[in-house]
Amino acid sequence: MKATETIISTLRDAPADAVIASHILMIRAGLIRKLGNGLYTYLPFGLRAFRKVETIIREELDKAGFSEIKPTVVVPGDLWKESGRWETMGNEMLRVKTRGGQDMVVSPTAEEAFTALFRDAITSYKQLPINAYQINTKYRDEIRPRYGVMCGREFVMMDGYSFDADQKSLDVSYNRWSKAYRRIFKRMGITTIPVRADTGAMGGSGSEEFMVESEIGDNTLILCPACGYAANVEKAACAPDVAKDKNGSELVPASQPIEKVPCPGVESIEQMEAFFKMSAQQFIKVLIYKVINAAIDMRGAPGAAAFKTEKGPSGQYYPVSYVAVAIRGDLDVNETKLAAVLKASEVTLAGEEDVIAYSGAPHGFVGPVGLTKLPLLADHSVMIKKADGTFDVRVHDTVTGGGEKDVDNMHVEPVRDFTPFMTADVRTVKAGDICPDCGGTFYTKKGNELGHIFKLGDKYTKSMHVSYLDVNGKAQTPIMGCYGIGLDRTLASIIEEHHDDDGIIWTMSTAPYQVVVIPVKYQGAMKETADKIYEQLTGMGVEVLLDDRDERPGVKFKDADLIGFPVRIVVGDKNLPNVELKERKAGSKAEPLLVPAAEAAEKAAAIVRSALDALNAE
Repeated sequence: MKATETIISTLRDAPADAVIASHILMIRAGLIRKLGNGLYTYLPFGLRAFRKVETIIREELDKAGFSEIKPTVVVPGDLWKESGRWETMGNEMLRVKTRGGQDMVVSPTAEEAFTALFRDAITSYKQLPINAYQINTKYRDEIRPRYGVMCGREFVMMDGYSFDADQKSLDVSYNRWSKAYRRIFKRMGITTIPVRADTGAMGGSGSEEFMVESEIGDNTLILCPACGYAANVEKAACAPDVAKDKNGSELVPASQPIEKVPCPGVESIEQMEAFFKMSAQQFIKVLIYKVINAAIDMRGAPGAAAFKTEKGPSGQYYPVSYVAVAIRGDLDVNETKLAAVLKASEVTLAGEEDVIAYSGAPHGFVGPVGLTKLPLLADHSVMIKKADGTFDVRVHDTVTGGGEKDVDNMHVEPVRDFTPFMTADVRTVKAGDICPDCGGTFYTKKGNELGHIFKLGDKYTKSMHVSYLDVNGKAQTPIMGCYGIGLDRTLASIIEEHHDDDGIIWTMSTAPYQVVVIPVKYQGAMKETADKIYEQLTGMGVEVLLDDRDERPGVKFKDADLIGFPVRIVVGDKNLPNVELKERKAGSKAEPLLVPAAEAAEKAAAIVRSALDALNAE
């Protein structure tokens, strides 16, 4: 390709809303242009790099034996009503109506579409397993789109789904996808951190995210340097610990009865520490949450009988309910983990009116003793319910809210004074906590998610009535896996990892062009030599751009560095019959090599082949 035949639209400065490297450089290098809030158009160089990402994904999935299909972007709303997610998905889902009044969805994800597609196709165990994928456009009405294509409203995803007869077969499919993911990211030159993750609104059990380290990452990664444990903070667990007083001594069970202590204005844990002159670990704080679409069975729990239930495709659920959560005073509730425990689509802190209505006290003075209007869940930092129904108490002789304004309770003893309807791990793990696998000490990093794989189970096949006949002729429900990679985010992440002050440093497998040939002036011997090198490289199968623009040499050099072509060949009068050869990753301070013009194409091609071989190596 010649530069005068394509669109080079570089900018000196990026828009004010571009704050991360990939967004800044994609705008400045002319890879993308903003069309609307969260909506971006790919220009020629950006689209070429995007197609490289798409091709690598497709090649590796095809190599793994998975089949590509092409569902529609707009799907009938009835499918979402079948699965139960029409009511439970939030405002991110764009709902539209046809002229005939039919509800439609602009796909934010594709579980319903794939399940419906294969519902009629799967009739026998002999057809399983099925592994299929799409590379297609999605739309999510993000409340705050930001960071360019890293978090846009319209984007392209690879969505893959597996249908298996049993858990053993699903494990095999899941591992095949996991291996393909590792190959995909290696070929692109991206360093990923696979972590345990929450399955979120998709549902399911086993889950793994592929993260890239990022200073502006949306995710906090919990990592163990000793054994390699890695998890998203939304999923991370830590080893149980025992509460200690301010002197570091373990607490002992209370021997005194509850004592009510007036403490006007003492609402926060920090204020309680100062007022009671005690460690935050000696307190239990109770938070009340409003819970949306909880599918957990709360029958028999205090107050649960007052909550309305409805029947959905997957069984009974509570459209709106309230739950109190007791947790050690120095810890925070992880709302993602809480929602997962309650099998809810969303949990949010209750408003002050609801807090008072359900507990009799304002926020800051809610306690676990005497709660009768709503279920109480205790975090494992407070107590753990064992298989025999007894409790392993982790904090003793504690201070809690007194259940009335400006009053706290002292000498509260779990089990003696209150019993939760259930216990669960809902704490937010942080740096310094102890690894449950090896006892090492956690540290944290920020990261962005590129890919996510789930073991969905039968959530969708059951609610959407998918069945097949097993070897005995008996109807069975297949189980599913779900696998996704965001192409736009992956492209941006390549730039996040590979850039310097001068611009992008593309990996060889993802560069819009692998080599750029720059004649200082496109005339005379320089034009003749540049044309010849360009033709030789093209004949060798190398992707090459010839910068034949009538621009100053400095402009061409700056554009080449900004756009990030991996190899640069400069043809100038002063050096002929030699030319300058330089790799972009060497940086601006590195001196170029002088090579005979007759050898330049072969040397550049060898650099390209070597880099691709390294990325493609098993």
